Amino acid sequence: MKSSRLKSFNYAVGMFGTSIPINLLKTFAAAFYVKDLGLITAAQWASVLFIYTFIDAIDNPVYGYLSDRTRTKWGRRKPWLVIGTPLLVLGLIAFYSPAPFLSGKSALAWVMLFYIFTGTLDSVINANYAALFPELFPDDISRAKTNALRQAFQLVAMIISIALTPIVAEQLGFSLTAILYGILGGAVILYMSLTSKEKPIEDHEAKPKLWESIKTLVTNWKFWVAGFANAFYSATMSLVMAALPFYSDYKLGISSLQQTILFATVLLIAIGSVAVWAFFVRKYSLIPVWRAALITLTLTFIPLYFANSFITAIICSALVGFGFAGVITTMDLVHAKIMDEDRLKHDVRREGIIANALGFMNRLNGLFTSLAFLLITQFFGFVSGDQPGPHPDQASLFLLTVFPFVLSAISVVFAFILKFPKEVLQSTIAEPEVIEK
Repeated sequence: MKSSRLKSFNYAVGMFGTSIPINLLKTFAAAFYVKDLGLITAAQWASVLFIYTFIDAIDNPVYGYLSDRTRTKWGRRKPWLVIGTPLLVLGLIAFYSPAPFLSGKSALAWVMLFYIFTGTLDSVINANYAALFPELFPDDISRAKTNALRQAFQLVAMIISIALTPIVAEQLGFSLTAILYGILGGAVILYMSLTSKEKPIEDHEAKPKLWESIKTLVTNWKFWVAGFANAFYSATMSLVMAALPFYSDYKLGISSLQQTILFATVLLIAIGSVAVWAFFVRKYSLIPVWRAALITLTLTFIPLYFANSFITAIICSALVGFGFAGVITTMDLVHAKIMDEDRLKHDVRREGIIANALGFMNRLNGLFTSLAFLLITQFFGFVSGDQPGPHPDQASLFLLTVFPFVLSAISVVFAFILKFPKEVLQSTIAEPEVIEK
């Protein structure tokens, strides 16, 4: 029992490490370059997100394919995690340390280069981390317990990298903040990588073939349904986190401390709610609870739209945190079922390809978030912090509530389409007898 708890801890704590760098990157990038520094416009930021999304579409399947075919004495995933982590840290630091001479096209080039570089390293690390999950924890009970623990770690990381960042960055600046967060997150990722032991690959076990794997995924309608559900949900929360600094300044007019409290409310409620949603999964079953969580999240944007003070924003944000906890508690378990079904059907281990492909679908959120930033320029005249237009409060409200409500509602529709046969929902994936092909 003790070794089982340690195994869960060693793996779950990795979510703390992977979350800190990417949350700092995704949450404050737009506010840092568009609102604070004014080095690029909202429309230019939208172009960065748009281009990054298509680059991610190319690199994700390749990363997964290479990971699944990797054969070393350290395993398939560990080399990618150990090599990719320091590169991720360097990219994060460079992104938040713009050269003083940057302006115009050079500023846009800097932002695009290091946002894409850091984002693609995050893809490498998270896909290999996600691929370990169904392999290390083959049954639903261990998965539910471990996933609840790692989501709690993710939420703690979000408190640090999102809620506390306004105060930390105000005192230290974003460059030093990126250094501290990068080192902290990187150290935890490396700890997870070195303590989580993969199941060995037998010499006779077939390596996944790229085109065969891609063909299998492309023709698997459940992959597309789950992927789009995740993409629209991910776009919802990415936009919420990116919009909160704008909402805090332009709609509420609150201080950095109050902004931290607002962020922390969402995350602390989410931490407390993870155990509740995990209990629902054990009591009722995965898919109905997943759907209920998405519906809950969607409905919370309605009262948030009408919040017009710091207190009402706190109350409504708590509701968002509850719905958010439900989705993060269940979404990865749904993805694991996609991997289970593929392994049962095709008798080959390709968690890396599937995880990367789902990661790409997740990163389709860049298309939707870029559209949202483009629309605030068109609808409200918001260009940058120097040119906020006549209604920056309405622009921030659109980013935080209106567009996320639409995206989350679309995710709900996809969730109701997805179904699994009983043998997959009830399966425990044992070590397979692999036939060489």
